[in-house]
Amino acid sequence: MTIYHESAARRIRDFPVSDAERAARVQLAACYRIFNHLGWVEMIFNHITLRVPGPRSDEPAFFLINPFGLHYSEITASSLVLIDIDGNPVRDSKWPVNRAGFVIHSAIHGAIPDAHCVMHTHTTNGMAVACQKDGLSPTNFYAAQLHGGVAYHDFEGITVEEGEKTRLVASIGHKRAVILRNHGLLAWGPSVPEAYMTLWTLQRACDIQIAASAAGPLNPIRDDVFAQTVRESGPGEKRTCDDVFAAMQRLVDARDPSYRD
Repeated sequence: MTIYHESAARRIRDFPVSDAERAARVQLAACYRIFNHLGWVEMIFNHITLRVPGPRSDEPAFFLINPFGLHYSEITASSLVLIDIDGNPVRDSKWPVNRAGFVIHSAIHGAIPDAHCVMHTHTTNGMAVACQKDGLSPTNFYAAQLHGGVAYHDFEGITVEEGEKTRLVASIGHKRAVILRNHGLLAWGPSVPEAYMTLWTLQRACDIQIAASAAGPLNPIRDDVFAQTVRESGPGEKRTCDDVFAAMQRLVDARDPSYRD
């Protein structure tokens, strides 16, 4: 894992915000507003993080994270905090960073090269499924799309211990949808739209499972149908992910475009 020392971190203050960083800030801020629109919020807690290229080719990547203290509905492109892999701010910010909350994200960003975006939520139905012994049931349209693609990690506490990073990465492997048992949901992807589509699909699967379980016995899906469903599903198609995210971004733009500031 890359260790980015403070002496090196100070150098970025001499560089202007690049076009790549500016675009990443707007997209990530939009994502926070989309989460707020969907009700995927836990007061000022949880995170969506995004990798940003270093200001020079020889610089390691940095990461954008929400300022600790703001509700998702308040987050703007300029308020996002740029940090290194250890959670240290590399530019001055009037807002602090929840470094403990970055432990999960830093483990994934640091170990999986394609994990440019990492999302973590504590939604009611997501946590409810995470608390169920058998986890996600392969008995609905959205769960079938994720068949064989969901990782599980056992609960070890609030996930602030450095030692858990290795175990978390081992649990995840290369699966982009993750259920943190007794805790919540997580997704990662090579872009914000792809991570978002994975998390949305996992969340919908959990919503339907909780509703269907309360309604009566669940009807099983034939085993021979899963492979075809996964092959035909949208979460793995980049164009679909981009189009879905763009549509949601237009929705929040129409409501309140202040996240772009």
